[in-house]
Amino acid sequence: MKKLTKKRKQAAEKLEEGKLYPLEEAVKLVKEVNTANFDASVDTHVRLGVDPRKADQAIRGTVSLPHGTGKTKRVLVFCEPDKEEEAKAAGADYVGLDEYMQKIQDGWLDIDVVIATPAVMPKIARLGRVLGPRNLMPNPKVGTVTEKISEAVADVKKGKVAFKVDKFGIIHSTIGRVSFTAEQLYENAEALYSTLKRMKPASAKGNYLRSVYLASTMSPGIPVDPKTV
Repeated sequence: MKKLTKKRKQAAEKLEEGKLYPLEEAVKLVKEVNTANFDASVDTHVRLGVDPRKADQAIRGTVSLPHGTGKTKRVLVFCEPDKEEEAKAAGADYVGLDEYMQKIQDGWLDIDVVIATPAVMPKIARLGRVLGPRNLMPNPKVGTVTEKISEAVADVKKGKVAFKVDKFGIIHSTIGRVSFTAEQLYENAEALYSTLKRMKPASAKGNYLRSVYLASTMSPGIPVDPKTV
């Protein structure tokens, strides 16, 4: 069994075994138990009472975090030449088509979000095998296939994040950084949880929010009482 570092052990001792923490308390605690020597990300992991194998229960969507994620996302836009200036003006980091398709096929993936216009989707479909597993393939369901390029880029830059339930029924999402105030983390977390609750499928039976955790990079997870979110 891997031995805990002194820092990690001290962090773990601040948590009460078996306790579910109210969200307001958990966002303060996640800052206290952080053991990283850098501005670590704060993530939430939500286990939903859904069966991801059923199309209507494969939860997927986006949420605009009021305080962003604390990280500037690198955006690539695939579009026609007449839309390139619009994408650049909105703040896209990379804009084009053939050049970036080739770069990705050659192994370049220095990006966080890919946005595309509907017209170029048939052409970039071949990148699905590379972008799909990394959750980077543009998708109309999360607003990354759109004619409104400038709006989509601006939303991402302001803090819009995409989420998707995994095969175990769990949503993983960043809600900020350790440097955020507890109030900022709380408001970001609430924005995500509220969105998830609104997306509850009619066919999902029983308890919907099964478990909720908060954790910063390299630090222990804090179990959150789902009734408080």
